[in-house]
Amino acid sequence: MSQLKKLFIKDIEAGTTVDDIFMVKEISRYETKAGKPYLRLLLMDNSGEAPAMVWEDADRLQDICRAGRVCRFSAAAQSYKGALQLKINAALEVNADDVDMGLFLPATRYDVEAMAAELVELINSVEEAHFHALLTAFVNDNDFWSDFKKAPAAKGMHHAYIGGLLEHTLCVCRAADKMAGLYPALNRDLLLTGAVLHDAGKIREFSFAVPPFNYSDEGRLLGHMTICVNMLAEKLAALPDFPAQEALLLKHLILSHHGRYDYGSPVLPMTREAFVLNFVDDLDAKMNYLDRLSLGAEEGYQWTDYQRNMERFLYVDGRGREEEVEDIPPGTSQSTLGGVRAERPRKAQGKVRLAASDRQPTLWGEGC
Repeated sequence: MSQLKKLFIKDIEAGTTVDDIFMVKEISRYETKAGKPYLRLLLMDNSGEAPAMVWEDADRLQDICRAGRVCRFSAAAQSYKGALQLKINAALEVNADDVDMGLFLPATRYDVEAMAAELVELINSVEEAHFHALLTAFVNDNDFWSDFKKAPAAKGMHHAYIGGLLEHTLCVCRAADKMAGLYPALNRDLLLTGAVLHDAGKIREFSFAVPPFNYSDEGRLLGHMTICVNMLAEKLAALPDFPAQEALLLKHLILSHHGRYDYGSPVLPMTREAFVLNFVDDLDAKMNYLDRLSLGAEEGYQWTDYQRNMERFLYVDGRGREEEVEDIPPGTSQSTLGGVRAERPRKAQGKVRLAASDRQPTLWGEGC
């Protein structure tokens, strides 16, 4: 029997009596000074997150309220230090087969297949045969492509939702493509290939099949840049005629795209294309972060709390929680996805090729 959900976290206010289903994102156990156990939970649905406390019957509820599990909670909504907090009175486990998981997992606001189709169009615009063959190998890998369209782009800072990796990659590719009209010295095909693949390793860096999003063992031990280079090597093994120099430059794009050693890049950007990829990757991450802050704010401009990850206060334009958005990002093609086409568009007359420039380093440790 399907469990209905009526109350979402974004609509809960202090004083509300809560009786509804939520997903447990995190759970921690503590003890009071007197030695009495209590639990601190982070509950979530697709509208947001809310902290919750369990002061009574912590031992029993700890076994029920496991991370990634959907439970029905009876709680009182309170204000604690100016922020919403739930005081849990009771919790019951809910069968995962009886709930729509889309109610609990944050997801891109845009049409996934439309975004995928536009990315394929950009791939089809790559004119160098070896780069196009490499990208084709990735897109025609059904397991890869399926995961790529579902994966988040990060655990928490930006595009941290289902479809976030595809959304972020498409925006980075768009920006890189636009740079082609400004800096003709760039190798557009190299840059665009790097833009498509720069975060591909995140499909293995994160565990996202079962919520909540977290790092996989491979992700923590290697990181997405190393994973991506390994994935690239696997595909290049089936393309023996791929130019060694181009493969080297592509690997440099992947390994340098965070821009600084302390942000996870083992090397700094050293080519035009690497500078551009670094800049546009960081720009899109920050724009997404600002957009999410704006969506949670009231109408009009206002100051945020101090954002430690960006080392500053931010002045955002509140857009309201019920803002309507387009089904797909502005400028997205409406064509359907049918795999990478065999023939590629001819070079447009007078089209300026892509140029690279430098991306500012990421201001948060998790990277872009």
